Amino acid sequence: MDLFDFPRISKLPPYVFAVTDELKLKARRAGEDIIDMSMGNPDQPTPEPIVDKLVESVLKGKNHRYSASRGIQKLREEICIWYKNRYGVKLDPDTEAVVTMGSKEGLGHMVLGMIDKGDIVLCPDPAYPIHAWSVIIAGGELKRFAMRPGDDMFENITKAWSECPKPPRMLMLNFPNNPTTEVVDLEFFRRITDFALEKQMLVVHDLAYADLCFDGYKAPSFLQIPEAREIGVETFTLSKSYNMPGWRVGFCTGNSQIVKGLSRLKSYFDYGIFQPVQIAAIQALREPDTIVEEICQLYKGRRDVLVEGLNRVGWSVDKPKATMFVWARIPEPYRSAGSLEFSKKLLKEAKVAVSPGIGFGAGGDEYVRFALIENKHRIRQGVRGIKSMLSMD
Repeated sequence: MDLFDFPRISKLPPYVFAVTDELKLKARRAGEDIIDMSMGNPDQPTPEPIVDKLVESVLKGKNHRYSASRGIQKLREEICIWYKNRYGVKLDPDTEAVVTMGSKEGLGHMVLGMIDKGDIVLCPDPAYPIHAWSVIIAGGELKRFAMRPGDDMFENITKAWSECPKPPRMLMLNFPNNPTTEVVDLEFFRRITDFALEKQMLVVHDLAYADLCFDGYKAPSFLQIPEAREIGVETFTLSKSYNMPGWRVGFCTGNSQIVKGLSRLKSYFDYGIFQPVQIAAIQALREPDTIVEEICQLYKGRRDVLVEGLNRVGWSVDKPKATMFVWARIPEPYRSAGSLEFSKKLLKEAKVAVSPGIGFGAGGDEYVRFALIENKHRIRQGVRGIKSMLSMD
């Protein structure tokens, strides 16, 4: 036996983004100015009232002790108030809410606790990596369904379910979607809930981009369907809505048995987020909607500059209704080479860094993802670089 053969890790695919990250690093070391729209890492500072609350809290020694792995009581209460105000959903802070270290940690540990060897999980293709690979880490099996623009998503899900050798245990969803920016309405969640109840299948919905919606679109919550809590949960992170990516704070709400299971598993792994961060998160959830709206408008302005600029130079792209991304189908002459090679070309010739779609699954290989993390001036500079590349070709 190979002492360093780690079965779970060996099942994970090579991290595609590492290839472009390395090229980006080399270019910068060579003195090149790279317009970086690869990682969805908000570039703006956290709003001042939230930072002030952190500073105030961190100066109190009592907040330096171990916290609670499932989150402090007042934060769980504030999460439930947030849901009631936003979606009209009433939750129990003691049984239906648990604080997580962003969405990623919560999703990863949740799947680890719920999925056993051989369990089948339905997951989009393409999908945010943790949605798919948490299943592999847990020893489960993936059944992918297509997440393509214009598709009937519910039909794709039911088709994938019917093709499984045994009933899937879980369905993984994420709307507004990363990376595809696809959105759904509340009726979609009604159909999903009815289907999951009929088939006795668990549902996990990631609502990370709930607040980054444009042009009149409002993202619904899965938990707005009353029966949803019988079979599912929803996760949220403060990273995008409140410019708090490095703070690592989010939550999972919904079905009490799933929440209890996640809380129990987390109690073995950690003692909770640093308490001043949780207190600052309470402040964030109490902030007026204007703070979130300002952040949303920032991304909308960047979206407009990028999409209009790409269309102007001959790269046809639709404006997304939500998220902080633009999911752009690779221009036809370059499509056959795949997204990784096209991303390398953009980096080398246009000095623009993007995420290759293949990193999110085979279904994303005709696309690249732009993250709206550069200001308008820099985005225009990036578009000029793309125009130059396309013109030379």
